Amino acid sequence: MDKPILEIKDLRTHFFTDRGEIPAVDGVDLHVNPGEVLGVVGESGCGKSVTSLSVLKLVPSPPGKIVSGSILFKGQDITAMNEREMRKIRGNCISMIFQEPMTSLNPLFTVGHQIVETIREHRKISKKEARALAFEMLKKVGIARAESIIDEYPHQLSGGMRQRVMIAMSITCNPDVLIADEPTTALDVTIQAQILDLIRRLNEERGMAVMMITHDLGVVAEMCHRVAVMYAGKVVEEGSVRDIFKRPLHPYTQGLIQSVPRMNETRARLYSIPGNVPILSKNMQGCRFADRCPSVMPKCLEALPSLVEQESGHRCRCWLHENRQEDAV
Repeated sequence: MDKPILEIKDLRTHFFTDRGEIPAVDGVDLHVNPGEVLGVVGESGCGKSVTSLSVLKLVPSPPGKIVSGSILFKGQDITAMNEREMRKIRGNCISMIFQEPMTSLNPLFTVGHQIVETIREHRKISKKEARALAFEMLKKVGIARAESIIDEYPHQLSGGMRQRVMIAMSITCNPDVLIADEPTTALDVTIQAQILDLIRRLNEERGMAVMMITHDLGVVAEMCHRVAVMYAGKVVEEGSVRDIFKRPLHPYTQGLIQSVPRMNETRARLYSIPGNVPILSKNMQGCRFADRCPSVMPKCLEALPSLVEQESGHRCRCWLHENRQEDAV
């Protein structure tokens, strides 16, 4: 097995607000292997996007701050890098497709200008050469009218076109890792399929590792090799796509999968996990999912379980598997 190209160790990213210190990411451990697609799933507010922003040190400060942990890219700790060093990493070695392309593209400049600017930030080439490369990238991501689109502004393009421009911008420097933060959320189903197919093709043709942030289990089943399930700032389960879908261990993962509508079933009402995501604070005790768990035990309210390997490559953070956890200690 190759060494992970990106490794997150005990990452803690907190926000300092009027109501106190909020641990949005609270001791997260993740890794992405070369050429692998890792899915990071969970409902809104679980810490998925903050984890991805932390990797590129883009968490707004104030109020956010990486308070501890390490993020290793090819063995180098990103958290120790200054802004000048990070500018060499962002877009060049690690790129990101943001959730909403309309707010990620500058409305004052043409899409061609913005792609050229990205290229020239990392490569010492002329504007003419950068524009030719930008044109090639737009064609590569499936934009049919690349010769005219290159001189248009973001507001002149559809949501799908803007997302393709974002992808073109993110792959111009052939990064080793692509972070896709819910890249299909605002798109219709047909365009979603095209964007996912494009990301899959980039992964296969270029060997580009992908960290796919999503709440859509259908996207995970179609795209990913491994899955990490997050809840309230922590990873609660991690394993291969087959393990997670065929034999989910954590009650939260089981609830997510049970919530997915199925074509071969008729239900009067779709299943939903009862209760709400807890309000995060530094004083939380016990399992974060305890208030919503159908299998809650007294121990769950008192102590937080560790993320322990139950079988090869399949880890779970749950007291229901207490015996295996004790055996591992």
